[in-house]
Amino acid sequence: MSMTLEQANTIATVSLQHARAQKMKPMAVVVLDERGAMRAVLAEDNTSVGRAKVAFGKANGCVMMGLGSRALQHRAKENPQFMGACDNLFGGLIAVPGGVLIKDASGNVAGAVGISGDTSDNDEACAMAGIAAAGLKGDTGA
Repeated sequence: MSMTLEQANTIATVSLQHARAQKMKPMAVVVLDERGAMRAVLAEDNTSVGRAKVAFGKANGCVMMGLGSRALQHRAKENPQFMGACDNLFGGLIAVPGGVLIKDASGNVAGAVGISGDTSDNDEACAMAGIAAAGLKGDTGA
């Protein structure tokens, strides 16, 4: 099942609402579909200009590798040459928490969300809140 535009917008919006409720730093969020195409991009006021690029790299790595970014972080530690090649091949891949693979009820990949702005753990928590609100499941790679 493909992720709808409504679901992508819900993920982005609720992720940022979660960040505000927890008084986190300004965030940027990027939601990609299962093909890696952008479905939603939001950046809060006072977010540094590079945050959306970092968020894209987190989401892109998840979609391209089919793994949550915690698993990608582990792979990067175990095999940095391979992950460096993937980064180059896929046009940007950031292997730290805050990138979450999105799955439908059947476990099929529907896309990924990347968030950047606070700690990686907080970025990931925002992503999971948004995914749940959209009625989908998140895979952090933990």
